[in-house]
Amino acid sequence: MKESPHAHHIKLKFCISGAAETGHCAPDALEKTKALGRAIVASGSVLVTGATTGAPLWGAIGAKEAGGFVIGISPASSEIEHVKKYKLPLDYHDIVIYTGFGYSGRNLFLTRAADAVLITCGRMGTLNEFTIAFEDEKPIGVLIGTGGMADELKELLNKAHRGTGRVIFDSDPEELVKKVSALVRKDKITDTSA
Repeated sequence: MKESPHAHHIKLKFCISGAAETGHCAPDALEKTKALGRAIVASGSVLVTGATTGAPLWGAIGAKEAGGFVIGISPASSEIEHVKKYKLPLDYHDIVIYTGFGYSGRNLFLTRAADAVLITCGRMGTLNEFTIAFEDEKPIGVLIGTGGMADELKELLNKAHRGTGRVIFDSDPEELVKKVSALVRKDKITDTSA
């Protein structure tokens, strides 16, 4: 297949999924998640988050520190609702898309908008995003050692008896992004002339 001269400029989109409330996260989860955001930018990709607090915001901070571009997908229908009703931040995002779909609808939109989902310390919403991505056969990276759902998913996959899907586990943010990027690139169209 010949590579399209126009497809090479399209950036990969990585979602960081993790807990908005991070009291149960591992002590170094903040630094590891910021490193995950930096690794996404270093790979030439764009970060997509749920435009929320906690772990996704940590990833956004890391991405912006590295000079990256961050897109937020909000559960709210407007900026006012995002800030006043949901009490979510606007900081560290270049664009926030207001879905008006609430959290469950936002989670579906968020995971489908990304080329891959990267899981860090998380709770129920993170589990929801993981299962959506798993059912959609999307590449998933799990940053183990960050606490919460990230450290439970391997066991949950074993108990589910559905195989491991396209899930990669690693404790190193840079290695995780490299491995997941390789999986994502297998899904990309390289010849647009057909």
